[in-house]
Amino acid sequence: MSLKVPKAQNVQLFKEGYKHLQGLEDAVLRNIQAVAELSDLVRTSFGPNGRNKLVINHLGKLFVTSDAATIIREIEVVHPAAKLLVMASQAQEAEMGDSTNTVMILAGEMLKKAEQLLIMGLHPSEIMKGYELASAKALAELETLSTSSLPTPPTKATLATALKPAIASKQYGYEDQLANLVAEAALTVMPPNPKNFNVDNVRVVKIMGGNLAGSKVVRGMVFGKEPEGIIKKVKKAKVAVYTCGIDISQTETKGTVLIKNADEMLNFTRGEEQHLEKIFKEIADSGVKVIIAGSTVGELALHYLNRMNIAVLKVLSKFDLRRLCRVVNATPLARLGAPTPEEAGFVDVFETTEIGGDRVTVLRQVVEGDPDFDASEQDARSEKTRTATIVLRGATQNRLDDLERAIDDGVNVIKALLKDPRLVPGAGATELELAKRVEVYGSGLKGLSQHAVRRWAQALEVVPRTLAENALGGGEGNEVVSRLWAKHEGPGGEAWGVDVEAETDGTLLATENEILDSLAAKQWAIKLATEAATSVLSVDSIIMSRPAGGPKIPQQSGNWDED
Repeated sequence: MSLKVPKAQNVQLFKEGYKHLQGLEDAVLRNIQAVAELSDLVRTSFGPNGRNKLVINHLGKLFVTSDAATIIREIEVVHPAAKLLVMASQAQEAEMGDSTNTVMILAGEMLKKAEQLLIMGLHPSEIMKGYELASAKALAELETLSTSSLPTPPTKATLATALKPAIASKQYGYEDQLANLVAEAALTVMPPNPKNFNVDNVRVVKIMGGNLAGSKVVRGMVFGKEPEGIIKKVKKAKVAVYTCGIDISQTETKGTVLIKNADEMLNFTRGEEQHLEKIFKEIADSGVKVIIAGSTVGELALHYLNRMNIAVLKVLSKFDLRRLCRVVNATPLARLGAPTPEEAGFVDVFETTEIGGDRVTVLRQVVEGDPDFDASEQDARSEKTRTATIVLRGATQNRLDDLERAIDDGVNVIKALLKDPRLVPGAGATELELAKRVEVYGSGLKGLSQHAVRRWAQALEVVPRTLAENALGGGEGNEVVSRLWAKHEGPGGEAWGVDVEAETDGTLLATENEILDSLAAKQWAIKLATEAATSVLSVDSIIMSRPAGGPKIPQQSGNWDED
């Protein structure tokens, strides 16, 4: 190593309070250390046997989950290099909705391998070049590894099979029930062209109590509350949706009313009542049987609506209101009054049912095959429903939240597979095969970048290794990975992966056991992990300005108002 020449001390480049770290020791290796720590944090949550993390965020909300996307969203990472990794996994969440943990683990492992090369004296630019070459080669090889693809049009059985691995990584042991629920809900709202499938059309409503076996799919929207008025059930009804409050409108300015005698006193409120009655009479005359209110419903208004046998449901969420408008084909109105025929929607069944001990309101369209379908009553306006709701049952709120995350991942996997139906062997088989092929490619390269290519290939081995370690423990995990390498060297060994249940020797054929992953998700994970790793390696100095805001308020011991 060359000698460090002492620098002049009095050169001040930055304002007071700036931090400036540069050079290999201070910047690059420190960054790698921070990233490695973050990836080790989520690494134990990877795969079906991943452990849960208990996270309490800055608002005091409690999360018990093994979903990497949720964990890193709720912990506030402040280290700038680790933030790059967080951004990469958020990009994966936005793009694919699944495999966020894979991105974190791969990027962390790539940087750990790069650290060894840096200490040996390789320049970061050589490593970056090697990593980019390896990534390009792996993506090209990945295209050839696809063993099967999702058939079109998809059926419930084929969808459920493709979903199971993604859901098992979050809720191991319940993947069969959840995959069937998600597949049924997705097929209910599948448009004629499956590529236009909208993730937003599969809703989840969580109702405490019971257990997962009591969950079911409802065509249409489910709201966890009762209607406001006394009418609880309506069939074949016209629907009006109002975003404004259904009440007497208040005047802008304050007015003073002088009342001279008893008659005036009696007539004072009658004008308002008559005006309100006239409005609701118009609405009732236009054939509306159901009103959805996006805001408050006044008592007087409710009285007239009950008299006219109109059902009222309050939906305070703007997003739910928008979805509801899609379900019933209505236009939300910002004024109180009778809707025009184009603005009014239509719903087959509006009913209140009891699930567990909770009363819920269901709005649904009836299609052939439903028990209450009647061909003679079929109306031209009723159509296939555009929204399906999965009603989830579970003992605690945390459990329900975790089930919802698993379902969310499942729906995103369907979306990804409808765009690109190709499937590759899961259980770490694809990563190990890519590692083998990239290793061979690296051995044939000239120049210094070959070392980086081979280290990149070694980094891919982290996926099957983590799966095995989380399921079987560290010592056994090593042996399983060695057996996998041996099987991949033989002919036709591409599909051998980790058997987390260790029924034989800890390895299994992923294709036979129907453990298949989406090719597109793997593609994005490799791209994003390599990009995150190279962007951390390309940093050679960190300049941090002083945080904004004045000095911190000193913390007094005990209560400041003791005396």
